[in-house]
Amino acid sequence: MVGFEYEREARAKGFKSVCGIDEAGRGPLAGPVFAAAVILPDGIEIEGLNDSKKLSEKKREALFDIIIEKAVSYSVAFADHREIDEINILNATFLAMKRAAEGLVIPADFALVDGNRQPKGFSIPCQTIVKGDGISASIAAASVLAKVSRDRMMVKADEIYPEYMFAKHKGYGTALHCELLNKYGPCPIHRLTFLKKVLK
Repeated sequence: MVGFEYEREARAKGFKSVCGIDEAGRGPLAGPVFAAAVILPDGIEIEGLNDSKKLSEKKREALFDIIIEKAVSYSVAFADHREIDEINILNATFLAMKRAAEGLVIPADFALVDGNRQPKGFSIPCQTIVKGDGISASIAAASVLAKVSRDRMMVKADEIYPEYMFAKHKGYGTALHCELLNKYGPCPIHRLTFLKKVLK
């Protein structure tokens, strides 16, 4: 059950504007890595809110609209496949998170970040929370926005590169995706540094 325990702890320390940050798409072979930052009103109840990986696509889509309507502020950003290949996936994830945090119209003064790695280059203090998307409401909301936004971009990519069937697997290394990759070779949005073990 997600709640506001960590958000309230941060506010008790004097921080006024606490955002949750999460990413989506670290593992796929194609497309960008997304991140979202969300500031929720304290104590707001959003029915069904949870780690995006535990939700159906239909539920994530429904929650997406509720979150952007209820949020005090939200921002979604990404680092593309070229940046991932250039600076590696970890640094690209941090870059997407930084862009999301900096994109908040109402700025945050503290960030709760899913995971165990402190993001680099942040101008505000951060607290990492392992499996935070299943604990913190703000991080759970960010996980939904990041996941839905990335999935929508990969559906659009499917229209440009239909032979890879991106709408089906969203760029993840499924058996189907690997088979199509070996049949057609990489397309312009594949992460070349991810393909060494895939291409035969």
